[in-house]
Amino acid sequence: MHCSTPDPRRTPRGTPEPHGGRCTCGIRTEGARARARVPPMIRFDNVGKRYPGGHEALAGVSFRLERGEMAFLTGHSGAGKSTLLRLIALIERPTRGQVLLDGENLGRVRRRRVPYVRRRMGIIFQDYRLLHERTVFDNVALPLVIEGHPHAEIARRVRAALDKVGLLGRERMLPVTLSGGEQQRVSIARAVVHKPPLLLADEPTGNLDPDLSREIMELFEQFHQVGVTVLIASHDLDLIRSMGHRVLRLRAGRLDAAGLPERVA
Repeated sequence: MHCSTPDPRRTPRGTPEPHGGRCTCGIRTEGARARARVPPMIRFDNVGKRYPGGHEALAGVSFRLERGEMAFLTGHSGAGKSTLLRLIALIERPTRGQVLLDGENLGRVRRRRVPYVRRRMGIIFQDYRLLHERTVFDNVALPLVIEGHPHAEIARRVRAALDKVGLLGRERMLPVTLSGGEQQRVSIARAVVHKPPLLLADEPTGNLDPDLSREIMELFEQFHQVGVTVLIASHDLDLIRSMGHRVLRLRAGRLDAAGLPERVA
């Protein structure tokens, strides 16, 4: 049954505007219903992680991160930040509860499919994890080589990624000749070169001074502004506060406020 009451937010042809909404009788438009069916990029439902020996790294964690959202994950050392990211990256599996990526239950992903699921994300580590015997170009190209892209496309995309992080012209250098901030930029270029919809970063500024930390966070902000979903684990509260994004605060494996995200005031 369709509503016969005109909706002022419709176009002359009767198509709902992109933002959707309700018609004047209160019935939800098709556009709004369609968006309601789109799953969040990340969803945790009552997730727990217990390691052999009894250590409980996460307990009853529930939250959702929408597509295109940028958020921070913070908490004291050992609060469970790295464990949470490792669950999303399929490095670990939850002991209980569900972790969903774009609507897919990661707990049901078979081992042989793990590399294909990881192609939907870019992962940045505090210690960079670069191949020091390989050039900057080779490090950034690695995800594309694994995926089997043609050489010409690899060259184009690697240079575009290096240009984005301000390192175009350094592609033939070895990582050991670069500063810590430059090495982190290489790791970011490697993480984004295959254009993933999701970026995960585990303490990406932990080894950097305040000025370099700000520059790295501004890079993440730029990716967020073009629609990439970004989740960053960090203990740098001053830097987090200045960014103005949503914050998930872990304490002893549990989210504050019964698992509800908060903002740093």
